Amino acid sequence: MNSFPSIKTISLTILLILIWAFSWPIYKLALPYTPPLLFAGLRTLLGGLLLTLFLLKQWRLIRWRENKFIYIVSSVLNVILFYGLQTVGLQYLPSGLFSVIVYLQPVLIGIMAWLWLGESMSLIKIIGLLIGFIGVITVSSGALSGHISIIGIVIALVTSLSWATGTVVVKKIGTNTNRMWLVAFQCLIGGFVLSGAGLLTEQSSHIVWSNPLYLTGLIYGAIVGIPLSWIIYYKLMNAGEVSKVASSTFLVPLLAVFIGTLVLHEPFTYALLVGLLFIAASIYLVNRSAA
Repeated sequence: MNSFPSIKTISLTILLILIWAFSWPIYKLALPYTPPLLFAGLRTLLGGLLLTLFLLKQWRLIRWRENKFIYIVSSVLNVILFYGLQTVGLQYLPSGLFSVIVYLQPVLIGIMAWLWLGESMSLIKIIGLLIGFIGVITVSSGALSGHISIIGIVIALVTSLSWATGTVVVKKIGTNTNRMWLVAFQCLIGGFVLSGAGLLTEQSSHIVWSNPLYLTGLIYGAIVGIPLSWIIYYKLMNAGEVSKVASSTFLVPLLAVFIGTLVLHEPFTYALLVGLLFIAASIYLVNRSAA
């Protein structure tokens, strides 16, 4: 029988959900004042630099030769692809809808954890996966009628796949890696690559440095939205099964949609509501404990 989560675990989970839920509308508001790749790169790189300064006294825990592979893989999957695609994708879809599709990630993790980590797979989980697929189709139904960008839907799905793969890979081969330094290096490497790509393909002069919405997004991402959230996420992941940790994040898209509707006046349709319910039910079924 599984023990009830501790107060500390519950508190960290709630904090993580709030951080990620508020990230979507905050970044959405900042995007009109900055090129997307430069925004993703700068907030990630700045977050990595700040965390590195904080960790300098523990530099011996880096163990670069031993851990360089997981540092690089995590940087590619969890930062370069995840944040790069996320920032570009927010230009095509409402922040709430984009977050809903990205948070198909727990369902994908359920499959990957079964295949790669040996976590259980039951009939209930299979049914849950099918319900999740129906949920994504329902949420994405606007794209079929031309009301929602198909490009945005595809970017959101690839973003979700990248994040799910990165999570399972870190759990599989990163057990001996210091989690704080893992976050620092994935932010440094990923932020450097994204910033470089932004400088090559975008105009840095288009950044409106004086705009408070841009500064809020940059500072929020560099301190809270990226480094702090990943530290909490990896800490929770180390404490339990990957699929169970991922399942708790199903509240993020629900809250993000609510915030987007309330603050950004984004549309909230019946199809989106039904899709949200399907996805929430899917994630619950995929990750529920056997009786």
